[in-house]
Amino acid sequence: MLRRWRASAWTEWLIALRFLVDNRLQTLMILLGISVGSAVIVFITALISGLQDNVVERTLGTQAHIRVLTPDQFNRLAPLPDGAVSLTLENPRAQRLRSIGNWQDVVAVLDRHPRLLAVSPVVSGPALALSGVARESVALVGIDPVRYERIIPISEDLVAGEFRVGAGDGVIGSELARDLGLGVGDKLRLDGGAEREAVIDIAGIFELGVRELDARYVYLDLKQAQTLLALPGGVTVIDTRVDEIFDAEQLARRIERLTGLKAESWMQTNGQLLNALKSQSMTTEMIRLFVGISVAFGIASVLAVSVVQRTREIGILRAMGSPRGQILRVFLLQGGLLGLIGSAIGCAVGWGLVQVFNVFGPGLFQVTVGPELILGSVLVAMFAGVLAAAVPARRAARYDPAEAIRYV
Repeated sequence: MLRRWRASAWTEWLIALRFLVDNRLQTLMILLGISVGSAVIVFITALISGLQDNVVERTLGTQAHIRVLTPDQFNRLAPLPDGAVSLTLENPRAQRLRSIGNWQDVVAVLDRHPRLLAVSPVVSGPALALSGVARESVALVGIDPVRYERIIPISEDLVAGEFRVGAGDGVIGSELARDLGLGVGDKLRLDGGAEREAVIDIAGIFELGVRELDARYVYLDLKQAQTLLALPGGVTVIDTRVDEIFDAEQLARRIERLTGLKAESWMQTNGQLLNALKSQSMTTEMIRLFVGISVAFGIASVLAVSVVQRTREIGILRAMGSPRGQILRVFLLQGGLLGLIGSAIGCAVGWGLVQVFNVFGPGLFQVTVGPELILGSVLVAMFAGVLAAAVPARRAARYDPAEAIRYV
């Protein structure tokens, strides 16, 4: 029984291959169409995925995934007696710089969270930076350097000096250094208001690639920044890094319920970027869908013509005892083979186009072709080929042997 099944399967493969080889021109044309479609899918998908990864990496390279803050302050209105009507003109309450209550306990809780890779307490607020007669409005950022480096690796973005904060040392942005005419080793005076002043040595200059940050950020030791901002022992925000960036919004809501504080994810603060990424992904899926439909129609049309051309051969096979199922499988095999061979060639071409882009392209980012993309493209093409061959295959399997042999 097993030998008979193997012989039957081998016969089906031989017949399918013979039909494809006999119609060389048709086979080559459809293989060319499938190859072009697969190459387009691989190249466009890899290109847009690389672009998205680069945009997300650049965006999240300068900010935390989730920021834990104190809840916003709001006005509390006194309750009115029953039946009384109040006409109130209310202005939103001004938000003053405040410390997170019991932030050490909050950090300890977040440190134990299994999905948070890094947690860093930060104190930040406005100040004036003075150098000679020049002055600039800056944002003081007091950090624990060991913890903060796990959130934003500032040391990788240094253009001069070294990343060293504490003991009177600080790090400033390249735009701010240019505006104030400062370099590594120079002195910078910081004024936090209310006669709170400090002079720091510039240990390093960084360039994050975001002009606003490079023109305003001054990194200091946590305690020194607390003194300048009149928040002794306090922190204004707790930055975190998560294991899966696109789960940040969901994790932020969990952190709010866990701590009772306000949690902002990068997805919330970069809503326009997220919409752009979704639009790009939707565009990619639409391209893949329409290319796949075009390939499927091409395979179906070629096999439909093949059924007509092979009517007498099909009738002879049926007369010799070939069951309908065998005829059906022969044409389904043709569709699958066309999808497999065409997609393999197309994936190779798409991979080559990606390498050409990496070598001769603008060089803004590198595009990679993952094995899952290649495997997925081949499987989709084979499935589309088999599905497209279904209608011609059913038509061939329904031929009456006597009528098919008389067909001219």
